[in-house]
Amino acid sequence: MRYFLDCEFNGFDGPLIAIALVPEGEGLGDFYAVLPCHRPLRWVAEHVMPKLGAPAQSRADVVAALAAYLATDAEPVLVADWPEDIAHAAGLLVFKGRRMVPHVRFDLINLPGFDTASMSAMPHNALADARALRTEVLTREAL
Repeated sequence: MRYFLDCEFNGFDGPLIAIALVPEGEGLGDFYAVLPCHRPLRWVAEHVMPKLGAPAQSRADVVAALAAYLATDAEPVLVADWPEDIAHAAGLLVFKGRRMVPHVRFDLINLPGFDTASMSAMPHNALADARALRTEVLTREAL
């Protein structure tokens, strides 16, 4: 199954702050997790941190939760429109030298004209942005 992915991070190439996966099928649970951000950049402090909406968890807890979330899907495909989202998600799939998910594929897509900031119900919230991505992709595919 496809899962639409969005991440928030502390500036380009910065540490991961939040990750969300929204499954293609409606009614299936979303995944959303927040990690600590000790020194957010000014823009991140103003635009991302107030919209997180969940308490921060340790990286180990987020890794375990993500692995458990994906464990029931034999062939998960994580779909993103930004390469850094994929890099952050892939980084969570390895913990202490151990691969946490046996099989996963990534799909980096190009969506001309799609702008998360104008399409998301709450821009810069990874969960809302992943939902907007899902809606956009499924709408385009239905045409």
